[in-house]
Amino acid sequence: MNKQAQAVILLLVGGAVLRASLTGQYLNYVKPGLQPYLVAAGAILVLAGAFTLWYELRGPKNAAAHTNAEERTNAEEHKGAEEHAHDDDGHGHAHGGPKVAWLLLAPVLGLLLFAPPALGSYAAGRSGSAVTARSEYAPLPAGDPLRLTMLDYASRAVFDKGASLGERRIRLTGFAMRGPQDTWLLARMMVSCCAADARPVKVALGGDLPDGLADQQWLDITGKYSGRELQDEVNGEAIPFIEVSEVTLIPVPQEQYES
Repeated sequence: MNKQAQAVILLLVGGAVLRASLTGQYLNYVKPGLQPYLVAAGAILVLAGAFTLWYELRGPKNAAAHTNAEERTNAEEHKGAEEHAHDDDGHGHAHGGPKVAWLLLAPVLGLLLFAPPALGSYAAGRSGSAVTARSEYAPLPAGDPLRLTMLDYASRAVFDKGASLGERRIRLTGFAMRGPQDTWLLARMMVSCCAADARPVKVALGGDLPDGLADQQWLDITGKYSGRELQDEVNGEAIPFIEVSEVTLIPVPQEQYES
């Protein structure tokens, strides 16, 4: 692979990173706070590729000012002889360039042609619920209904036994998925950095639910704390219930992960 091809690959990789960063596609893979770093990395790759390509296409225009044609010819012949000596394996066979470098185009094609979606019900069904305890639970702010994250509700329901939730009406947003005992769950993937460390938080849905629910369907629900719990079949963690009073089917949000 010559330097012109390397420059083109840099341009494509950088362009794909910039496109994903500026269109919101990056939210399928990393948390929102990493966008500035992705934009900077993509811009650096594009600039590096552009300058490399410009330098290679410029040609030896300035060489004639410092050397004559004969000296250039001798230098090129000497260089060619050295390269042949290095490339030859001792049996008269020359080795090609690092063709494996073309594999760098794989992530570019993935981002541009068939970018994978955000993790959803398939991944959540194969991972245990990631509810974590806190040392204390602050009083809830004003609001009726009050919007909470999935993790905040599940943590208060499991470890605080709903004491800090009381009779408040709570709003949660997530995707539907089938759970144990033929129940419907509301789930959402939590990320610390990127999709590689994503784990689901699951809340079981009680009360009257609309007909025709399907896996991966996004819902905005309103309900109250319920003392009932299920056991996650994957890791044995408790899955708290919420008694649903209102269900709204919503489009897939741009930011599908919570962090």
